Amino acid sequence: MMEKQKTKPSNKRDTGLLRSSFVVSFFTGLSRVAGLVRDVVFARLIGADALADVFFVAFKIPNFFRRIFAEGAFSQAFVPVLGEYREGKSKNAVKNFISKVSGTFGFTLAFFGLFFILAVPFFSALFAPTWYLNDPEKFDALKGMLQITFPYLIFISMTGLAGAVLQSYDRFAVPAATPIILNITLILAAIFLAPMLEYPVFALAWGVLIAGIVQFCFQLPFIYRIGLLTPPSIDWRDPGVTKILKLMAPAIFGVSVSQINLLLDTILATFLPTGSVSWLYYSDRITELPLGIFAIAIAVVILPNLSRMHAAKSIENFSETLDWGIKMIFYIALPSTIAILILSEPILVALFFYGDVMTAMDMKMASFSLSAYALGLTGFMLIKVLAPGFFARQDMITPVRVGIIAMIANMVFNLALVIPLFFFFNLGHVGLALATSISSFLNAGLLLYYSLKKGFYIPLPGWARFFLRISVSLLIMVFVLGWISESLGLNNREFWLNSDFWNRGSRLIVVCVVGMCVYILSLFFFGVRKADFIAPSKGVSSD
Repeated sequence: MMEKQKTKPSNKRDTGLLRSSFVVSFFTGLSRVAGLVRDVVFARLIGADALADVFFVAFKIPNFFRRIFAEGAFSQAFVPVLGEYREGKSKNAVKNFISKVSGTFGFTLAFFGLFFILAVPFFSALFAPTWYLNDPEKFDALKGMLQITFPYLIFISMTGLAGAVLQSYDRFAVPAATPIILNITLILAAIFLAPMLEYPVFALAWGVLIAGIVQFCFQLPFIYRIGLLTPPSIDWRDPGVTKILKLMAPAIFGVSVSQINLLLDTILATFLPTGSVSWLYYSDRITELPLGIFAIAIAVVILPNLSRMHAAKSIENFSETLDWGIKMIFYIALPSTIAILILSEPILVALFFYGDVMTAMDMKMASFSLSAYALGLTGFMLIKVLAPGFFARQDMITPVRVGIIAMIANMVFNLALVIPLFFFFNLGHVGLALATSISSFLNAGLLLYYSLKKGFYIPLPGWARFFLRISVSLLIMVFVLGWISESLGLNNREFWLNSDFWNRGSRLIVVCVVGMCVYILSLFFFGVRKADFIAPSKGVSSD
């Protein structure tokens, strides 16, 4: 444990983290924009009907496991160990390590995928019990779609391994750009393959599988370019593989709590009226935009740097880098939350409202859950930055404990907000979203508490001034957003519902751009400068 003494800001500042974060944010932003286009196509093709609910469940289940294997427990365990190999061993040793990890990991994924496909009726009943009992048509469709979508997990998880290698060698652009392939493939499947099938929604399931294969193949040439493309081999006794497995065991719960919560929401939503799964999906997609572009971008960049700082015992820079990451989250999360709360229904209508498959009622219902998810956006983002502080130190136990507490709390909140036993009425799908948001703050708060208690994070001076600047800037932004929304008709629901796509889109873009500019100019007026966004010096070699 580091000595708890007053930490002063380092005089050295490093633009590398900020620049890398911008690179990841840019390509992630392109992917999210492509994702929004994809969801617009989904809204036109399948809307929020029964088979739409089925596809979203069939897509969410392999994505849940992907975020555990590719972006969760495996990545958080693999990157710190790879950082140790990179800092202290030869390149041949690194290649041998990657070979054994990729072979062992790939074999495990293949075995798990085969097992899941053979047992797909059981898993379908587990994830959608009410369909198994009461809706055989939905249940049969779910089984068929899962058999198509689940092998996607194998290819996308191996893509995650390749991306982790590239990120560890400061090649952030390719892994950040790779998800664009998924969105483009699904758009093409919806446009060209769907009209050829009896049930068009099955085209999206095939698109998911094809996208996983293409994404994995796309990254291989870039691994070759840095000299680390090597044939996989299986070796369960290799010290590096053993260490990753030991770190992964507790991390599976710790790093995937938010995903488990979202999956539990989906399961519970299958008990609610038709459309609930889709309402949650579309509202979650909007909150994923700032989360993916900014928070995940910062987390992706910060983990390998924190891992190298920990390996090099650069304690002061470790704490300062965490401080920088937390401040970046507040700069982004708070205005994003307020903007979504003010513009929830206009955003959804502008993107997804098409009278033939998506109704005005669908938009209203989705706007309620979007507002509930938006309330937890700061918590979701903070988790993405606070958790790497533990992973970089190879402490997987603490996030597990925190994760279990948050997951249990989420289930309690789910039951309290959905079952009328606790209230005179139930909140339905909105209660599920609100419970997830509350538990995200509990998760983030506990991670922050243990970061301070363990002494590897000591906040730098100036936090009171920081919050004062942001608060005043947000008040100004709220006033301007309210005024310009009223002026452009976003608050007139009938006008907004009856406007065409381009009219809605152009007005919404104007509101968002003006709000963002006002917020940035307000920060500048109250003393925030470029230097406040630059991370402290890495303090270690980045070769």
